[in-house]
Amino acid sequence: MPNSSEQPAEKNQTHLSRRSLLSCVGLSAAACAVAASPVAVSRAAADAPNDSSPFRFGLNTSTLRGQKLPIAELVELVAKAGFQAIEPWISELEDHVHRGGSLKDLGKKIRDLGLTVESSIGFAEWIVDDDARREKGLEHAKRDMDLVAQVGGLRMAAPPAGATDVAHLDPARIAERYRKLLDFGEQVGVVPEVEVWGFSKTLTRLSDAAEVALMVGHPKACVLPDIYHLYKGGSPFAGLRLLSGQAMHVIHTNDYPANPPRETIKDSDRVFPGDGVAPLAVIFRDLRDAGFRGTLSIELFNPTYWQQDPHTVARTALAKTRSIVADALGAR
Repeated sequence: MPNSSEQPAEKNQTHLSRRSLLSCVGLSAAACAVAASPVAVSRAAADAPNDSSPFRFGLNTSTLRGQKLPIAELVELVAKAGFQAIEPWISELEDHVHRGGSLKDLGKKIRDLGLTVESSIGFAEWIVDDDARREKGLEHAKRDMDLVAQVGGLRMAAPPAGATDVAHLDPARIAERYRKLLDFGEQVGVVPEVEVWGFSKTLTRLSDAAEVALMVGHPKACVLPDIYHLYKGGSPFAGLRLLSGQAMHVIHTNDYPANPPRETIKDSDRVFPGDGVAPLAVIFRDLRDAGFRGTLSIELFNPTYWQQDPHTVARTALAKTRSIVADALGAR
């Protein structure tokens, strides 16, 4: 997810135990041919031989944000590209409603195309210290979760929105606030994921998010790592292998160049997996060995890609990611 200073103005189940969260483990193809219909494409992708991968592949719609396509069109595009999941932004769901669309109908379309909504992107200020502001943020989160539930979505990111400039926020207080999100999420069937934001002074590192998930004492507590944000915030990638796969359902997947350096790199510098210097092969092996069987959701904010044909961008992102996974896990 992007740095709040860069993001657009509108932006914002498995059971888990302490033992499963900190289960230590050892160190650890090209896109499908286009078929006649989106349904055929998405199902063919799901059954393709190179999908012997233990992971599922999804697209975060930020990757195509610059093309300004409505969510109904994005759903079709993502299915045609061969993805198995889509990760929409709440603002896109709101826009669909404002255009007179039905979220329930959109959800049916997503399912008919063979896709799932494994996660979604919102920016409610659930974490802040100010009581009135936090209460407003919690109400915001509830509305967002309801929108996600209407399209059949399973989860929603819970980043430290509103607290990015606050250092040393008590993890116990964060856990109490995260518990409220989880309790409401259980009512509507949407699980909030504690998200790492590497540029933030709160939930900066993977260890920060894991600590909150451990302290909350809720069976559905989980974390949402992001390869770029782990790098930006200085989290050792080796930390991923110390988390049970049950603690993670979605990994925001991307790559980054050697320059600019970590201190000044921005979300807009993210590149296709394999086009940068991130140790993706090691990361994917560690995730597999940790028992992760969730979704690699490709999340980019590169304005260069926003100027390109969206179908080409989506297919390229999937092909590059699948290729790295296949090579890393010996699936070729």
